[in-house]
Amino acid sequence: MTDAVILFVDDEIGFVEAMAKRLSRRGMRVHKAFDGYAAMDLLARQADVDVVVLDMKMPGRDGLSVLKDIRRDHPLVEVVMLTGHGTVESAIEGMQAGAYDYLLKPCDLEELTDRIRGAVSLKREQEGKAVAERVHGIACSRP
Repeated sequence: MTDAVILFVDDEIGFVEAMAKRLSRRGMRVHKAFDGYAAMDLLARQADVDVVVLDMKMPGRDGLSVLKDIRRDHPLVEVVMLTGHGTVESAIEGMQAGAYDYLLKPCDLEELTDRIRGAVSLKREQEGKAVAERVHGIACSRP
């Protein structure tokens, strides 16, 4: 995978730096944010983000509120929730709010990479459908 663009959001700076380096070695371009506000600012400026890897517990804004804003403002961007304080209830809540998947820290890098690949595939499929619908709408509107 060489063209996936990831936004990694977590308040643990050392963890983000290490994961960004490891994912970059797997051919992904990784943006970093250390809180939910910075994540939303970056998404507003970077239209090329495919997947957000989002911590559930962060100071200021929790991951669930950020997830809901991403779903509203960037509906094609997929989100993988990542937490060290997960419960079954928080996993269900995240999935109901539109997360692609939910992982617990510490997670295996291969498992995270697989989930990111799946999320990127889903995003590309949804983008293809959106383009096809737009083309169909243009073709049908012509006399």
